[in-house]
Amino acid sequence: MIAAEPVVVDRTPQRATSTVVASGRWAHLRRPAVVRLAARGGARALVSLRTRTPSDTPEVVAVLGRRGGWTRVRVPTRGTRTVGWLPRRALGRVRTVTTELRVDRSALRAVLLDHGRPVWSARIGVGRPGTATPAVSTYVRERLVPTDTDGIYGVFAFGLAAYSRTLTDWPGGGQIGIHGTNRPGLLPGRVSHGCVRLRNADVSRLRRLMPLGTPVRIR
Repeated sequence: MIAAEPVVVDRTPQRATSTVVASGRWAHLRRPAVVRLAARGGARALVSLRTRTPSDTPEVVAVLGRRGGWTRVRVPTRGTRTVGWLPRRALGRVRTVTTELRVDRSALRAVLLDHGRPVWSARIGVGRPGTATPAVSTYVRERLVPTDTDGIYGVFAFGLAAYSRTLTDWPGGGQIGIHGTNRPGLLPGRVSHGCVRLRNADVSRLRRLMPLGTPVRIR
């Protein structure tokens, strides 16, 4: 789980994004806003978002489409309904990425694609029985550097816009992440509380390749 121990925002320059072949689009939230289930002001509210995450990073939403003055987005919220509508004026500039991460819980392997081609893969740890890593379509919400790189998150962590189905009282509400580890001997395996664990060398390489906003498919 993310935010169980101190972290700082990763401020190193990220690889440039492209608008030519994009796997995903994303934007920062410019102002607090209510995500609605339809593209109109009186529609039922899905979730209220702030401009900062619980880890105090700028909030990110995945951009899926537009209709009039509204933008269809995927948002960080618990449950199966994660897609709704935000007023376009609530969002900053829409950015694109050409990357997509695919996590296979059965094979205990993750693969990063760029322009549809594999550029990174690694064996992984996933949730143990009772705290399974959820099968979701989500995205990279945060890039974080643990203050203790010998701790449980290892040398780097990606916070996802997804949550545990069981550990709702954990820090951050049970937010799922992808991170390094100080116990590499447990990998690969079903060993975590829901996060995807990587050996530190693997997460260090992924840090250079996977930017904010990257779509993540966990199956």
